[in-house]
Amino acid sequence: MRMGSMPMNASEQITKHIHALAGWRGKMLEQLRELIRDAAPDAAEEWKWNTPVWSQNGNIVSIGAFTDHVKVNFFKGALLDDPHRLFNAGLEAKASRAIDVHEGERINATWFRDLVRAAVTLNADKPKNKKATAQKKR
Repeated sequence: MRMGSMPMNASEQITKHIHALAGWRGKMLEQLRELIRDAAPDAAEEWKWNTPVWSQNGNIVSIGAFTDHVKVNFFKGALLDDPHRLFNAGLEAKASRAIDVHEGERINATWFRDLVRAAVTLNADKPKNKKATAQKKR
């Protein structure tokens, strides 16, 4: 049993959040979580801004549940190739792109995992810090 004063870790908080969502939104969030875990097994689950976030060398993706949709936000989505046109929201944002999923809609698992992997690769390709990059150029 958990003591009342011990805080939940991020994964436990995400599980609690999924279970608290009734109906299709909880099921969709659970499905998306599994796809993210499959595509990015080394990504850390975090609880930021009162929402589930996955990160690896920086933020990758977050998932928010709203009244009529579930929003999957790719933090650097504007830099990602989206050949299957999964992004359908936030297309005017400078950096991020989102996928809004409504009740009854399905998301192509293969295409979604490809997008997550591309986001992980994008984060891995970035320099760790400016000093290290400057020293390499010398």
